[in-house]
Amino acid sequence: MPVTIYHNPRCSKSRATLALLQEHGITPEIIEYLKTPPSEAELDRILTMLGKEPEAVMRKGEAAFKTHIQGKSLSRAETITRMVANPILIERPIVVNGDKAAIGRPPESVLSLLD
Repeated sequence: MPVTIYHNPRCSKSRATLALLQEHGITPEIIEYLKTPPSEAELDRILTMLGKEPEAVMRKGEAAFKTHIQGKSLSRAETITRMVANPILIERPIVVNGDKAAIGRPPESVLSLLD
């Protein structure tokens, strides 16, 4: 199964994580998640692999957070729906390898996926 990176080329951590994977001989499938966000089911699956709730992988400094999330009482499914509709809210980069996932902050945290 190929390694996948949910990538934002404008983000230095995302670029560093991609470079780290490539330095380790991995040519991941690159998904520019701002252009092609994951489906709700895929984001839910990634969250489960990470062992995290949506709020734990959300960029709270974004204007979309204040507009669509902050102060609202949302279910997990509703939060995921809003994250998919506003992918800027999803922390990056996320690397997936099989049934494991990691957030590349710091980039070295994804190395555990390569074992």
